[in-house]
Amino acid sequence: MDRRVLFATLILLAGGATGVGVSLFAFVGIDDATAETTVVWESEPAAGDDGSGAVVATVDGDPLIVRPAVENGSRAVRATVVGTDETAWTTPISGPDAERGGGDASGSGGDSGESGGGPLGVSGLVTGTLGGDPVIALTTAPGELVVLDASDGSERFAVELGGPGGLRPAVGDLTGDGTREVAAVATDGSVRVVDGGGDPVAEAAVPGDVTRRPLLVEPDLEAGERGGLAVLTTVGDPATIHMLDGSGETRWTTTPSVNPLSWSAADSGNGPVLALGGSNGNLETIETSDGSTRYEVGLQDLPIAVGDADPGRVYVGGSGSVWAVSLLDGEVVWKQQYDAGTRINEPRVGDVDGDGEIAPVVVNRAGEVLAMTRKGRVVARGGPDDVVAYGGPLFADVTDDAGDEVIVVAADGTAIAVDT
Repeated sequence: MDRRVLFATLILLAGGATGVGVSLFAFVGIDDATAETTVVWESEPAAGDDGSGAVVATVDGDPLIVRPAVENGSRAVRATVVGTDETAWTTPISGPDAERGGGDASGSGGDSGESGGGPLGVSGLVTGTLGGDPVIALTTAPGELVVLDASDGSERFAVELGGPGGLRPAVGDLTGDGTREVAAVATDGSVRVVDGGGDPVAEAAVPGDVTRRPLLVEPDLEAGERGGLAVLTTVGDPATIHMLDGSGETRWTTTPSVNPLSWSAADSGNGPVLALGGSNGNLETIETSDGSTRYEVGLQDLPIAVGDADPGRVYVGGSGSVWAVSLLDGEVVWKQQYDAGTRINEPRVGDVDGDGEIAPVVVNRAGEVLAMTRKGRVVARGGPDDVVAYGGPLFADVTDDAGDEVIVVAADGTAIAVDT
C-alpha cells in the first residue's frame, strides 16, 4: 500500500480564553516500504539505573555511552566505548550510604532523587563542555553537584547545593560572555550557578518545591535577547516558573495555564520560549523575555512528553503519536502515529542518514525506534525485541558510515545500537 497523507481538521481545545483555535494539520501515514532497522551492537547492562539517565559524550572523536551504575553496592558512573565491550572508565560517586539516609530505592535515571534503601541516589546525567573540555554533570540526592572530566572520569569539582538534590543540572553560557557555566537546583528551591572551575557565579532561593530539572536559556546578544535560568516550582499547586538572570536575581515569575509534566527550552525562530507539556494534553509556550503565554495547543493525547526542538518547531511524544508543532504560532505541522496505546518517550533530533539534516527520532516504551524526516515521513522503523525503555533516543556513529545510529537504553541499562 502506498504511503498515505491524509489532511484533517484538528479541533483544538479550550476555546478563546486560552488562545487555542482551529488548525489544519497533515496526518502522515507509515509507508509499507519503510526500511527496517538492524541491531548492530549491544552493551552489557548497567545495573542501578532505569535507562533514562544515560548520555553520549564524544572524546577525541570517539563516542562514549555514559551511564549511572551500581558496582559492589555503591553508586558509580560508567563510560563504555560505543560499539565495543571496552570500559573507558568507571568513577565512584561518594556520599552517605543507605544507613545514613542517602539511598535511592526507586532508581536514578529520572529527574528526582528520592531517598530510600540502596546506593546513593543520583540524577540523570548531562553532557557539555567547560573550557573546551567535554564533561559529565549530575547531582546527588543528599545535595551535591558533581562534574566529571568525560575523557577519564576524574572529578573536575563537586559543590554543595544547600539542599537535597537528584535533579539534572544544566550546562551552558548563562551570561553571554563566551564561557559556559553549570546550573543546579535543589528540591527545596536552592539554586547554584558555578563556572568551569566550580567557583560560584550566582546563588538564589526560590519559594516552593522543585521536581523538574532547570532550563538554561542562552542569550542572543546580537538580537538583544536575554538569557536566564528557568526554575519550575510546586507543580500543580499551582506551578510557578521563576526566570533568574545571570546574577541569580528574579527577572519574572508566572503561573502557566497547564500543570507541566515535562518542559524544554527552544528557539522559536522569533525569540526563545519555554515549551510545557501539560497533564491535560495541552502544549503551552512561555516567552522567556517576560513570562507571557505565546499560545496553548490541545494535542488530544495523554500523556505528552515535550522533546527536542529544531529552529521553529518542537516535537512532542504522546500515546502512540508524534507531533510537530510550530513554535511561532502553535500550528500543528504534522502528526505521525504508530503502535497506538504505547507511550512514546521524549522525541530527540539527530542525523541518522548522514545527509546533514537534523530530524526527529523517537523510541517508545517497548524500545521501538521510529526515524522521520522533518516533514514527518518515516524513513525507518524497528528496534530491539523484548525490552522496556524509559528514555529518548541517543545518537552515535557505531558503523563508521557517516550517519549516526540510534542508541536505545533499556531499563536494565543495556545500550543497544540500531542502524536505520
